[in-house]
Amino acid sequence: MSTGSPAGVELDAKGMRFAICATRWNGEIVDQLLVGAQRALAESGAENVRVYRCAGAFELAPLAARVARKGGIDGIVALGCLIRGGTDHYSLLASETTRALGSLALELGTNPKAVAVAFGVLTCDNEQQAEERRDKGREAALSAVATALTLKGLGEQ
Repeated sequence: MSTGSPAGVELDAKGMRFAICATRWNGEIVDQLLVGAQRALAESGAENVRVYRCAGAFELAPLAARVARKGGIDGIVALGCLIRGGTDHYSLLASETTRALGSLALELGTNPKAVAVAFGVLTCDNEQQAEERRDKGREAALSAVATALTLKGLGEQ
């Protein structure tokens, strides 16, 4: 089965396995991201999708790294939601989460058994912005599929 990606490219993840690492913090929004990601992976034909939960955004990269190192997956979708507050805490978490997941994506994407890492962490100024972006889980999942397919193709060359 295939589904159209946001860029209009048909994606077929039949036989591929994915993990979704999602935070519990801002759970109402993250749960909506999770539903969208699960639906997109199912529509693209992914046959095995496991969900792993962690407390917050800071814990996403270590969780995703551990899941990837267990092996047997083609891609990881990292989901979370950070909403700006009145302190520097938001900025620190947004920067560190982005940096850590980016480093992990680079490391895992260049390994012989490459694993795609998709970034689905919302960084919003307020709850309204987060609510407006609750469909971004779908986009992150489709990005994971597209990247996993590309990495797989490179490995077969």
